[in-house]
Amino acid sequence: MMKQAWWKILAFVLLMYTCTYGFLVQVPKLDDRMQESIRNLFFHVPMWFGMTILMTVSVIYSIKYLNKHNATHDIYASSYAAIGSLFALLGLLTGAIWANYQWGKPWSGDPKQNGAAIALLIYFAYFVLRGAVQDEEKRARIGAVYNIFAYCLLFPTLFILPRLTESLHPGGQGSEGNPGLNGSDLDPRMRLVFWPAVIGWTLLGVWIATLRIRLRLLTEKRLANA
Repeated sequence: MMKQAWWKILAFVLLMYTCTYGFLVQVPKLDDRMQESIRNLFFHVPMWFGMTILMTVSVIYSIKYLNKHNATHDIYASSYAAIGSLFALLGLLTGAIWANYQWGKPWSGDPKQNGAAIALLIYFAYFVLRGAVQDEEKRARIGAVYNIFAYCLLFPTLFILPRLTESLHPGGQGSEGNPGLNGSDLDPRMRLVFWPAVIGWTLLGVWIATLRIRLRLLTEKRLANA
């Protein structure tokens, strides 16, 4: 049991470390606006890292379903997409909280914020589409195709288009929002928390997804035996 659960224990330890030392570690005083809100870096950014990984796993299982038509692959794809969307929502909310301190209001129509909202709505449409189709095989097939489509739009809306326009968010042209927060020059003290946070939040997302998958598989098995 310990050999199978080591990564769950690691996730717990890393998140405990993030949620304690993340508030104790000395952080750089970049400007008057940033101040202690810079600690949100340990929560906001890792959420997007985890979301990207979960969505990648989801689309891989969608491709597998289209190749083999295995219903289990559809369950994996939809479960990882669901938890990935949850992480995207949390990333959007933590970003809005940070923006309120940094930019003066939670939502300023920044290209990065707009792109994130569009990406999240595209994935919400994925679940609406799945819920509208009653036939299981048809739902899985259409869902797999749409999931690939949604994943292909994820990177332009989050990482490409916002970089081509003026943005307050780091990474955009003329970025003035958070000075000194580029990955290449992140303070070494913050790296000690940031990267464990990325791993911990990602493992938590995988953990929740596996629980959802197990529940779905048990439900399917009970219905088959009924």
